[in-house]
Amino acid sequence: MEYYNYIKSLHLIFVITWFAGLFYIPRLFVYQIEAFHKPSPEKEILGKQLKLMAKRLWTIITWPSAILAVFFAIWLLILIPSWLEQSWMHVKLAFVVLLIIYHIKTHIFYKQLQQDIVKKSSNFMRLWNEGATFILFAVVFLVILKNAFNWVFGVVGILVLGVLLMLGFKLYKRIRNKNPEA
Repeated sequence: MEYYNYIKSLHLIFVITWFAGLFYIPRLFVYQIEAFHKPSPEKEILGKQLKLMAKRLWTIITWPSAILAVFFAIWLLILIPSWLEQSWMHVKLAFVVLLIIYHIKTHIFYKQLQQDIVKKSSNFMRLWNEGATFILFAVVFLVILKNAFNWVFGVVGILVLGVLLMLGFKLYKRIRNKNPEA
């Protein structure tokens, strides 16, 4: 078990880089969608550059980080299988499944935008961008607190965060409508 902290460190590093990719890729989607509606040649120039940026982020950073984070997580569970008997871990794993679903759905959006298929609005992508934030809050509270009662407060905090994000989004949208350069 002397290498446990190395495995845990690698897991954490790849979780951080995975989330970094999940935080940034929807922002690139916002820009791609907005570029798609611009006149030529701006549409083509921006579209090409944003596709390249999204491709590099998604294939070089985000997907490998997701795979390695899960790999090291499984390794940690093999080293300490008693964690699977704890209720906080069950809830955490449920959020991990939700994160993987979020990742796969984001991959679908990525593939569509790489093919110039725009099915969602930039406002939708701004909201979608917050999905990983909710999951991150839930998982961090679970891992740190490891207590079902305290976890309830974490969920309430997540809901409050969601309300605040929605209010912030509406305020930003109002400001943006008044000043399109914002």
